[in-house]
Amino acid sequence: MKPLLAKELGSFLQRFENFQDAELRNIEVISPTTLKVTMAAQDSAREFDWVSIELEFNNVEDAKLLESSKLSFVDMSEGITLIHENNKFAFGITNGYNIANIQDAQCYIVSENVKYQESNF
Repeated sequence: MKPLLAKELGSFLQRFENFQDAELRNIEVISPTTLKVTMAAQDSAREFDWVSIELEFNNVEDAKLLESSKLSFVDMSEGITLIHENNKFAFGITNGYNIANIQDAQCYIVSENVKYQESNF
């Protein structure tokens, strides 16, 4: 997995069009402070072919997760928000603009760092 740096967030999200209409595949609890989210999305760097993206959140401080049985029903039309604020990364299935706003989402994670990995659809 590669670290996702704060300065790369904009280009990363743009590459996957903020994961709008993506497919939320899995949320895995690896440990009490490590979570992994797997999504399928279209990659503009690959002529909009579908790819799988794993996001690994380390040193998780706060989270609200969904049950695996409900993931296929999540509306991803607005995509995700992934921001860096106050030396923390915040991920949410919402169109948010700060950590407090993201924490109102149906699913969110606040962590110290994020890594990602791309793989075939």
